[in-house]
Amino acid sequence: MWAQPLYITSGPGGTPAVIAATDQNDVSVLDAATGSTLWTVHLGPPVPLSSLSCGNVDPVGITGTPVVDIDSRTIFVNAMTTPDDGQTKQHLVYALSVDDGSTLSGWPAEIGPSLHHSGFSFNPAGENQRGGLTLHDRILYVPYGGHAGDCGDYRGWLVGVPLDDPAHPIGWATDALGGGSWATGGVASDGTFVYFATGNTFGANSWMGGEAILRFTAGPTFSGDPADFFTPSNWMYLDDGDLDLGGTGPVLVDVPGASPSALVVALGKNGVAYLLDRDNLGGIGTGDGIHGEGMTSELVSDGEIKGAAAAYTTSSGTYVVFNTVDGGGVGCPAEQTGDLIAFRIGSSSPLTITVAWCADNGGRGSPIVTTTDGSSEPVVWTTGAYYTNRLHGYDGETGELLFDGGGEAEQMTDVGHLQTPIVVDGRIFVAAFDEIYAFTTQ
Repeated sequence: MWAQPLYITSGPGGTPAVIAATDQNDVSVLDAATGSTLWTVHLGPPVPLSSLSCGNVDPVGITGTPVVDIDSRTIFVNAMTTPDDGQTKQHLVYALSVDDGSTLSGWPAEIGPSLHHSGFSFNPAGENQRGGLTLHDRILYVPYGGHAGDCGDYRGWLVGVPLDDPAHPIGWATDALGGGSWATGGVASDGTFVYFATGNTFGANSWMGGEAILRFTAGPTFSGDPADFFTPSNWMYLDDGDLDLGGTGPVLVDVPGASPSALVVALGKNGVAYLLDRDNLGGIGTGDGIHGEGMTSELVSDGEIKGAAAAYTTSSGTYVVFNTVDGGGVGCPAEQTGDLIAFRIGSSSPLTITVAWCADNGGRGSPIVTTTDGSSEPVVWTTGAYYTNRLHGYDGETGELLFDGGGEAEQMTDVGHLQTPIVVDGRIFVAAFDEIYAFTTQ
């Protein structure tokens, strides 16, 4: 399992349930109280890595996190599959009944070469579906990018599948090759627009959609107007260095007292954090690559920022927390170091970015945050994925270690890097590669 687990209060028969999806193309619904399997469906053979030109997942099946439409009791999921041991690759988007796993009429929707944008076609073999799916205004949004290693013919695609007409998906893609959207958090929505992050493009001498945060109206439809995109002034340097702006998806935050207060936070593999005005993303930046990009920008990490980030607001300010790879925080408070970094957004004019704390996560898991009432007693939870494979908890305002992973009974098997826990009904659920773990808090 690379996909984050999901939870629904009323699953089959009204039972609270956890949804797990695997790269073997199995979707299972589990009793959230006992872990027993309520149903499992298999969505076809996954694609063996040996049949792909590059990658780091074997086999490739369901990698991106599904999404659930509670009203219709439907699970939507993208499965990469093959009918002939890998010679033919397909991306099939399924709509499954929450109650029994059956496929709804009219589904799956095949995302294939019949999908066109600006004269080129979707290439199923070159595209990898890693980002989380999103529902907005009865359109299912599915992001695509390449496989690890950036091989072959792929682009950053955002595909919209109308729930009422799944046979006719609509797609937008970067004009240049590359530009993949592979951040695990996927597409974000503020209830009006959807926001999408892209990575490095290949051979672009003018900006062609890569290294960007883009804002779409329903469809997806992209205007091309500077108000609807942001790319740093040094986007070509980021392209050449494989320093994707799209390593972390767009994070939408509202900062009390700031003007404007509705922001997008972008985090790059170059270690820079960017603050953008959600109403006017600003087009091509005018700073020096580190400072002065968007509304404000700052170097916050000396390692690559990859994976999902989390945002939270307390009485002391608005924070964004993320994990960095092979590095640590820049500007950490005295006597603090580590790869888990939280910065505070200052509401003054101009806005400011200040690293609030740094801690050692012992791995690469993506963080989430809990509070007791929406703002009090914030706790940052994350896993030491790939290394300690333990759950950790930190004070969201100071970085103080609150839970160090427990004892022998709390040791997990291998957890994939970028994996994100979820918290529901007093339990924390974590998906390792081959098991789901449920922790209780005391």
